[in-house]
Amino acid sequence: MTSPREDLAESCFQCTPRERAVFEAGIKLAAVYHQFIGTPVSASNVESLERAIEEGVKVQPFVEDVKVMIRRDTLRRKKNEYDYQSLTGDMLDVTVTIRINEIKVIGRMQYIDAIKYPLMYVQEIISS
Repeated sequence: MTSPREDLAESCFQCTPRERAVFEAGIKLAAVYHQFIGTPVSASNVESLERAIEEGVKVQPFVEDVKVMIRRDTLRRKKNEYDYQSLTGDMLDVTVTIRINEIKVIGRMQYIDAIKYPLMYVQEIISS
């Protein structure tokens, strides 16, 4: 049984549950990119930043799981006390799992060197 609020939200989506799950995966990946790019990052805070991003995504609707990995090979040492590095798209490797009813979508954001772009894509769709 769903609530009137959930029913109202669902009525706005003129698509299948599969299409909605794909949409939700894209929204979550785009949110990670646009909310966190530019965040100061270093070897000393990289793990806590990964967990903070994951925890922020996990509270959003339909998220079953999320894994964030910031590529350690992109981090550099500080040049001086005023120097710091900002998170960029090529540093992120994010996998988000969305579940709506019997549909599970795994979305991915990963820097693809061949196209020089942090690509967001549907990695897998599973119907139970």
